[in-house]
Order: sequence, then C-alpha cells, then structure tokens
Amino acid sequence: MAQTLLNLSPNGRIVAGLLANLLSSICIVFINKWIYVHYGFPNMTLTLVHFVVTWLGLYICQKMDIFAPKSLPVRRIVWLALSFCGFVAFTNLSLQNNSIGTYQLAKAMTTPVIILIQTTYYKKTFSTKIKLTLVPITLGVILNSYFDVRFNLLGTVFASLGVLVTSLYQVWVGAKQHELQVNSMQLLYYQAPLSSGFLLCVVPIFEPLTGDGGIFGPWSLPALLTVFFSGVVAFLVNLSIYWIIGNTSAVTYNMFGHFKFCITLIGGYLLFHDPLSLNQALGILCTLAGILSYTHFKLAEQEEGKSRLAQRP
Repeated sequence: MAQTLLNLSPNGRIVAGLLANLLSSICIVFINKWIYVHYGFPNMTLTLVHFVVTWLGLYICQKMDIFAPKSLPVRRIVWLALSFCGFVAFTNLSLQNNSIGTYQLAKAMTTPVIILIQTTYYKKTFSTKIKLTLVPITLGVILNSYFDVRFNLLGTVFASLGVLVTSLYQVWVGAKQHELQVNSMQLLYYQAPLSSGFLLCVVPIFEPLTGDGGIFGPWSLPALLTVFFSGVVAFLVNLSIYWIIGNTSAVTYNMFGHFKFCITLIGGYLLFHDPLSLNQALGILCTLAGILSYTHFKLAEQEEGKSRLAQRP
C-alpha cells in the first residue's frame, strides 16, 4: 500500500488512504462480529492480537525494504502507547456500561475535544466555519441515537474518560510523526510492540485466562485462523489511520469516521434490510451535510493557503 501511495499525487494519496481505511474498517467490523458471535473470542485479547500482527506485518515490510526503521527513544512514545491502551480499555468499558446510543453520542464528542486540545496546547487555529460544521454532525448523531440514550454515573465516567484518552491518542499520532520526523510506518513500528506489552498486562484484569471464552481456552483451528485474518485486516486499518492523521489531521480522520458510520447504517439498510427509522434517516442526512461542509471549507482554506504561498516573493 505504501509504495502504491507514493506514486500518486498528494490529493490522490489522501483519497487512496481514505479508501483503504474505509474498506478495511468496514471489513473488520464484519469479521470481528463473526468472531464474537460464532466463537465468543474475548474483545481485548482480539485487540492485542491485532497489534501483534500489525507489528509482524511492519517487520516483514521493513525486511522487504518498503520502509526504513528509524531509531526512536522509547520515552518519547511511551505515552502514545499507553494512551492507545487507555483508549481500548475505556471504549470497551463505555460500551459495556452504556446503551449503544449513549456510546455513539460519546464517540461524537471526540471531534470537539480534539479541536479543544489542539487549540489549547498546540496553538492550532480553526476557522468559525470549520467549528460550525460540528453542529449538524452532532445533531445527526443525536437523531440517530435519541431513543437509545440513557445515562448512568459509571457509564458516563467511562464514556468521558474514553473520549478524553481517544482524543489525546489521535492528536499524539499526528503530533509525534511531525515532532520525531517519522512516517506512519516508522512510528507504528515502535508503538505496536509497546502497546502490545501494555495490553498484555491489562487484558487479564478484564478477561478470563482459561476455560471457555478464556484467553488460553480450547479454541478451534477455524477460530484461530479467523482471528489471525482479522489481525491482517487490522494491520491495514492501523496503518491507514496513522497515515491519514499524519497526512491530514486528527479532525479530518474523525470527520471520516462519521462518514463511515453513515455508510455502515445505509449499507445495513440496503444489504441486510436493517430497520431505519425517520429519525435515523434525518440523522444521516444531517451528519453527511456536516461532513460535506467540512470538506468544502477545508479544501477552500487549503487553496487559499496555496495562493498566499504562491504570491510570496
């Protein structure tokens, strides 16, 4: 994927990266759903497998000279690795202690929190037009999940922590690539094994070690092969996430995440005849309107920036 992207124009590379993320993300949702329903494989252990396979995939890539590893001090990326583990743990706990509607509503708050973090700590500015695009997107998510939103103290705490840690993780993915002068593969090559090690310490707290459904349970060969295949797809998901954030921004990646959510709902309705209420249809239209507005304003700002650079002596 990396070599193919390099041969494209800058805009072409961004579109190809977004398309790769879209296809792999949708694919992994269905594979993971199959694994949970048919095999009962533990959730966090599956995430651990994903990151181990991601590191193995990157190791093979560097052996094939697709990228050259860059020596990085562990202390510079340890918080990035820890934030990933927190993001996985708190997201799972939020889903476990909240309704689907509350969970989705909390996830929608990631985008404004990212903007707040980047504005406050990284002195990045966002135009009023860009900020206003969050209004229809948030409204769309509320419409989609209105009848399933239920708050409780523990669920709200986990959801809030999940939003904060997820936002920090996504901001740091982009910031570390620029700060350390590395590309997505070079950074992920170091972060994947670190996060795997941290997750290995956390997993036994949340999931059983032995017996049916345990980490070292009596898994069948088809189950293990499906889990490994899920890890291969996760390698593409993780790599494309890092690439998108590194070449665009965490906010753009989040906007794309809302788009994927709409596509999943529409796909479920068209392909599997899942019920789609009037509220959900209006929610999808609001969200898509916000995403299209964001894309329009962002492209206009980029063109304006290029014009200013061209006019400089």
